[in-house]
Amino acid sequence: MVKRSGRRPGHHDTRGQILQEARGLFAAGGYDGTSVRQIAGAADVDPALVHYYFGSKKNLFLSVLGAPIRPEDLLLEIFAEGPQAVPERLIRTFLSVWEDPVTGPVMIGFLRTAVANGVSPGLVGDCYGRRIAHAVVRELGDHVAGEDASFRASLVASQLVGLALTRYVLAVEPLASKTAEAIATAFAPTVRRSLFGWLPTATSQPVAKSVS
Repeated sequence: MVKRSGRRPGHHDTRGQILQEARGLFAAGGYDGTSVRQIAGAADVDPALVHYYFGSKKNLFLSVLGAPIRPEDLLLEIFAEGPQAVPERLIRTFLSVWEDPVTGPVMIGFLRTAVANGVSPGLVGDCYGRRIAHAVVRELGDHVAGEDASFRASLVASQLVGLALTRYVLAVEPLASKTAEAIATAFAPTVRRSLFGWLPTATSQPVAKSVS
């Protein structure tokens, strides 16, 4: 019997089902070890539907890659003690997601696979750091210099992604074995300067605004 193409009968979230199955298969088999046909089979859909929703295996992988972190889910925790505590809480919250027994292994596996398979560093950075950093800068609003907001967010993103790579993928010591608290304490001054301090630019020299 030929499998019928199209949405699975009675299933209203075919795209979500494909993402869910792809997440598990990519985490277990890596990018090269996972095929579109395998993902379609696990989701019980025709392979054509995978291409319909995502275009290619690479696009599907990137969709899965970005799924573990939703910036809006982290902002409440990051701002729980007000703007002044954001640098420390940003690092602690970021590390808590990577060290969570559920989300951590998935994210580390995806980041390792992305790096190993030559996925654009810019795309990896967008999935794992830039969206969070930009959300934090937007939330800080007038506490940061407006014309430098994007630059500040990019600096923070580079710090977050670099931390994730060196601690969880490259396992550089002693960074890899330090406690999250020790890392947050050490990284916070750098993040604080990136968010609130004076930054030289080609066109201006903004004065840092006070944080209350």
